[in-house]
Amino acid sequence: MNPATRLPTYFLSHGGGPWPYLQGDFRLMFNTLEASLKTIPRQWGSKPRAMLVISGHWEGPEFAVTSSAQPPMVYDYSGFPASTYDVHYRAPGSPELAARIRDLLQAGGHPTRLDPDRGFDHGTFSMLQPMVPEADIPVVQLGLRDDFDPAAHLDAGRLLAPLRDEGVLILGSGSSYHNLRQFGPAGAQASAGFDAWLNDTLVGSAPGPRQQLLLHWEAAPAARQAHPREDHLLPLMVALGAASGEAGTRVYHQRDFFGSMVMSSFRFGAAEGPA
Repeated sequence: MNPATRLPTYFLSHGGGPWPYLQGDFRLMFNTLEASLKTIPRQWGSKPRAMLVISGHWEGPEFAVTSSAQPPMVYDYSGFPASTYDVHYRAPGSPELAARIRDLLQAGGHPTRLDPDRGFDHGTFSMLQPMVPEADIPVVQLGLRDDFDPAAHLDAGRLLAPLRDEGVLILGSGSSYHNLRQFGPAGAQASAGFDAWLNDTLVGSAPGPRQQLLLHWEAAPAARQAHPREDHLLPLMVALGAASGEAGTRVYHQRDFFGSMVMSSFRFGAAEGPA
């Protein structure tokens, strides 16, 4: 890999439902997250030719990749205004990149299928709308394996690392805390404990120990309180696997998310512009 052309990778907390398309008090709760997402393009140096998003909202028995040239939308939320079921993040897809991703993963021993029907879920479009509102960068979405094996997802990231030198930005989209049964004040202590461990691991640990700690993430403080189901944590494994030897930097940190919870996002690799 060429450090001069290599894009960083990210693990980003993407927020709730279709929040960028709303107004009022609910939208205001995401102001800090939105500000952090808007700074991320300044870190790239040059515009990516495409983006690969690993979404915590898509899973199956094997890895799957969106392969439509014009992906539809997946409105995977409920209880929001009717207008949010008509929003459309109009970025094109990239069948060529989808095939490249499949080939890289299959060459490494991971069965992977192309899905021409799957569209962008809110793990993708809620994050990209504030980050790239022009929707002018092709986007391909990768689903998780539903065995949630951290080693397999770290290995998938390692196999996809060459894309970083091909102008492809790798974004893991999930959440540093995701327990909807303990949201708000009920999640304050667990989110703080797990977030502190996550930051120490991703930013403060050397690459070798960092990977071992992630393989055994369930031993972290409040791990299963923070992630009773690890769908929103596994995108981190792919993003880190694609940058396994590179430093981690926290690019978003909020201690009062929904009033009381701690949330973070991370970058792996150096920023080319102002961080």
